Amino acid sequence: MSEKLKTKQAFFEKLLSLLQGAAWALVIVGSTTFFLSLYHSGIIIALLGAFIGALLGLFFVVLFEIAQIQIDKLKELKKQTKLLTDIVQEKNKKTNI
Repeated sequence: MSEKLKTKQAFFEKLLSLLQGAAWALVIVGSTTFFLSLYHSGIIIALLGAFIGALLGLFFVVLFEIAQIQIDKLKELKKQTKLLTDIVQEKNKKTNI
């Protein structure tokens, strides 16, 4: 793999990590804001509002986690493919001898 591609992948993973953190911050800010703005109406309504306020952030958390899982899966598949090609090459060497 070229050095430029590795650098781009590392940058993308760092960006994804940053976005995951921002999504969690959005969860905290959204739930806190809704809770505090609805607290005077009652605790049950405030808790429901906090959940609704956190939904957008939670959506992005799930989205970025899925992206991270797919990246990890791709890396693992590349490792397995390299191992399998090494095994096949080794087997071919033994059969040629």
